[in-house]
Amino acid sequence: MTTRSPGAPTTASRGSRSVALGRTGLIATSQPRASAAGLEVFRNGGNAVDAAVTAAAVLSVVEPTMTGIGGDLFAIVHDAATGCTRGLNASGRSPHAASLAQLRQLGHTSIPDHGVLSVTVPGAVDGWSLLLAEHGTLPLREALGPAISCARDGFPVAEIVARQWREAVPMLASDPAAAATFLPRSCAPDPGEVFTCPALAATLEQIAADGRDALYRGDVGRAIVRDAERRGGWLTAADLADHRSEWVEPIRTTYADVELLELPPNTQGFVALEALNILGGDNLGQLGHNSADYLHLVLEAIAIAFADRTAYLADPAAVPDQTLRRLISSDYARHRRRDIRSDRIGAHGPGRIGPEHARGALSPSAPSGSGDTVYLAAADESGNMVSLIQSLYAGFGAGIVAGDTGIVLHNRGSLFATDPAHPNHLAPHKRPLHTLAPAMAFRAGRPWLAYGVMGGDMQPQGHLQVLLNMTCFGMNIQEAGEAPRARWDPTGIGLEQGIATATGDDLTRRGHRVVDGFGFGGFQGVLVDPDTGVLMGGSDPRKDGLAIGW
Repeated sequence: MTTRSPGAPTTASRGSRSVALGRTGLIATSQPRASAAGLEVFRNGGNAVDAAVTAAAVLSVVEPTMTGIGGDLFAIVHDAATGCTRGLNASGRSPHAASLAQLRQLGHTSIPDHGVLSVTVPGAVDGWSLLLAEHGTLPLREALGPAISCARDGFPVAEIVARQWREAVPMLASDPAAAATFLPRSCAPDPGEVFTCPALAATLEQIAADGRDALYRGDVGRAIVRDAERRGGWLTAADLADHRSEWVEPIRTTYADVELLELPPNTQGFVALEALNILGGDNLGQLGHNSADYLHLVLEAIAIAFADRTAYLADPAAVPDQTLRRLISSDYARHRRRDIRSDRIGAHGPGRIGPEHARGALSPSAPSGSGDTVYLAAADESGNMVSLIQSLYAGFGAGIVAGDTGIVLHNRGSLFATDPAHPNHLAPHKRPLHTLAPAMAFRAGRPWLAYGVMGGDMQPQGHLQVLLNMTCFGMNIQEAGEAPRARWDPTGIGLEQGIATATGDDLTRRGHRVVDGFGFGGFQGVLVDPDTGVLMGGSDPRKDGLAIGW
């Protein structure tokens, strides 16, 4: 283990840019315009939650490929005044009319990847409202101001966003409302082209004026429901009116002197905790960063944790407390560690937690979890810290825009299983399995790091690797987020450019199948140096983002 404070700057940084520094506030997001909006909140006296919600709203405009007010949100918040750290589950449920029987009656044998039947209630707006009401200082109308300006006055489209937009053109073109909103010249905007979205600006203005009820009980919600009914969907006004975000207790484990916090189901946060526990008895730092010995152990631990995710992850009401406690326990980790050999891969399946959830698997038609997401982190001089993630799931979500609202509806319902024996099977008023997972870490009992690695199934894998980069290999927060990553998948493993060819050859000899074409997510992170109190941030060059402090 390194003796210096992990995550802090060094005089010989291996990152492509320096660690961002600040004292009053610091924010890291995937778009400079969103980071700038958050920074302005700090300059005007707002706290970390104010900055985070303001930036999240801007991202919903300037990164429409990834996120929007038609999607879901999760967050972990540390409130310095109370010393309380809690999680927010702002994910929506399936419509009351949704069920496997209804799916079959509509002529489907599987849940469509896109379209109105993949839509669940969007939770992000309620999440923003609740975060500000309980931990912020700004009213929602003020937090939405920069996002409204971006949508009304226009913004230059970033390079990565423009590429993702082009890839979505066939899907957007198939829906008249989506085409009218996002393909104004019958094509995606070019990098640097100024894009305006007056319909979305008007919707955000309604939400700013009337609060969260504009979407869940008002005119915006009625427009969404009318559009869903016209398309033959299940969503009703009652489904929107029923939505409430929920505060939850984070789940956690300890590695060395760091305590990692994740959110419980329906997020996949336990995957990172389980894998970290499995690795806890190994002296990983001596193996060498991204060596074959190191990556073999990491990938095998991840494979075990994902087998358990496949078997057990679902709506929290469908995952017994004792099942979750067992999965993240040290006793279970020691048991599963015995399944890992150093010389070859294992045939890892789920552990025997409870026979009632041992059957079934994700629907073969369900997306594998590539995911399209935004993540941001923020911290302020008072000690408040926020880790927030928000998404439409796939690129441009369900591929449909609700009437003239400018709202892209997410397709999170496509992650429900169709096996009725599985806890994640489609049912009325139920939350689906969620890939979204924000993370936070404590040192010496105090909040130290808010971070995330967006990108579907890469998220818990990225959490694990970034944390080990800092704690085992002495990397600063920028280096830790930039370092080449490995990715486990049922079809094989991905090794990012920068990992030695000889390492891939060695892993192949152990039975791993190296596959090209995987994405490796995008990191954002903010930490508090425990020695100086200085705020530090990193932003992944895999995205268009920016960490900036004041």
